[in-house]
Amino acid sequence: MRKILLITLLLLATCSREGLDRQARYPEDELFHGKIELGEKLDDPYTVANMQAALNNVYPAKADRIDITATDLYVRFLPQSDEQLKRLKDLGLYLMDHPMDYRIVREGDYYQDPDVGEEDITWQYAVVPQDFIFPEGIRFELLDECYIAENAPVTRAGLEDVDWALVEREAFRLTGNGWMLEEMCPGTGLLPATKAGNATKAAVAPEGRITIEDPKFSGGQPFGVAGVKVVCNIFVKIASAYTDRDGYYQMSRTFSGNPRYRLVFQNEKGFNIGFNWIIIPASVSTLGKGGPEGLDYHVTRESDGALFRRCAVNNAAYDYYSRCTKADLDIAPPPGDLRFWIFNGLTSSSTCMLHHGAFLEDSLLERYLGSWLTLIKLFLPDITIGTKEQDYAGIYSAVQHELAHASHYAQVGNTYWTPYIHYVIQSYVTEGGRPYGSGYGQGAGYCEVGEMWGYFLQESLNKDHYGGTMSPFGEMFWFKPDIFTYLYERGMSRGEIFRALKADVTSIDDLQDQLVSLYPDREETIGNIFTFYGK
Repeated sequence: MRKILLITLLLLATCSREGLDRQARYPEDELFHGKIELGEKLDDPYTVANMQAALNNVYPAKADRIDITATDLYVRFLPQSDEQLKRLKDLGLYLMDHPMDYRIVREGDYYQDPDVGEEDITWQYAVVPQDFIFPEGIRFELLDECYIAENAPVTRAGLEDVDWALVEREAFRLTGNGWMLEEMCPGTGLLPATKAGNATKAAVAPEGRITIEDPKFSGGQPFGVAGVKVVCNIFVKIASAYTDRDGYYQMSRTFSGNPRYRLVFQNEKGFNIGFNWIIIPASVSTLGKGGPEGLDYHVTRESDGALFRRCAVNNAAYDYYSRCTKADLDIAPPPGDLRFWIFNGLTSSSTCMLHHGAFLEDSLLERYLGSWLTLIKLFLPDITIGTKEQDYAGIYSAVQHELAHASHYAQVGNTYWTPYIHYVIQSYVTEGGRPYGSGYGQGAGYCEVGEMWGYFLQESLNKDHYGGTMSPFGEMFWFKPDIFTYLYERGMSRGEIFRALKADVTSIDDLQDQLVSLYPDREETIGNIFTFYGK
């Protein structure tokens, strides 16, 4: 909501863990953020038929008495709406928008099947258990029955002594995919040394670290990209893990070959960042192939701007969510399933909360969105972050401001938020693009209270993170965030201030009355600052 034309302008404009002794491992491929280019279809080594043939070759003495059966199904879904897509994700499925059994000619962040309309949700590929119950009403196709050893019952007679890493390697060789495998040290059955000079087993669980830097924080030293999902796969064998607060991740599955790695911006704290080709609520950044031992990646503004912006928003939001506890900020966290959209062509940001039901049917919004309105109803953002010419610190500040609004929203709901947003858009339209209008008209009080809180919390959190002092706002706005700064510096906590932001506090006078009601022993202090600002 700072300097905002909400969704209208937005659409018109554009859209340290100890003991780790290893060298950094980087992706093999250059990063691209466009559309994935597919090559020829490949023979999946994990199909039941191919794994059975490989098992027979590696263990010929068992060939006549062991038949393996499917552990998983390789399928694709064609959801017709955001609601159907959400139903699939709520089932715990990891969905990919491109097939897993094709050669990738050029990496990218999204794929749109040419047989599916550009404005429709494309095919979503997944691997599901063999006994998966498919949801009614969502179109799907079975592509292959597969055998993934980690998913098989461990008690089955005859399979307990099988070295599945060797069987997998044989399946890759039989299907013509041996080029994907890591070279083993001759005569050892082991991969080359990767940790502290020691050779490792032929199949290893990937682990690594994703980092970023901010010249204004921690002396410019790299720090972790926190809570983001790292996913890797070879064909239908998929593994995923969240990074910890220091950026480290470790997969639970092992790989013999070089998986493809990607970052999925569905944070473990419960928010999603960006959109992937406008269809998928969470952005995906493909990192390309890396070794089975894992992949490291250091993100900088210069090396990859899009990934830098996503990671900066991710970390700023992770910090905020982590602090919304009774012991720390003592304020409500933002509502669950929050959707961020990032726009690099804008400097403005907003907390429109459309995904959560605020301000969608108003005729003013429809007038200025026109034909965009249908699309917005399908793929609704809650927070938009403008990152034009913003460094890490600027993005961090914008995210803190907007999440302050999201916490406020969590406390007051749509009945408060709709007139708030209406006032901002109406003011922009009727007052020549003036941010927040002039402070008059229906809904101005909602805006006054909300923006006081947004700017105050933004500044106090910036001070916590970067040090220094809180910047005074003076006569910058017609509303006065310095009222909260004054109370905070005289002992009123941020949680105590937040508790005054109730749904019926819709004006500066309501705010003063609520503060006095909650904290009568501080009535004189409260009165002094409100009097100073003429209220």
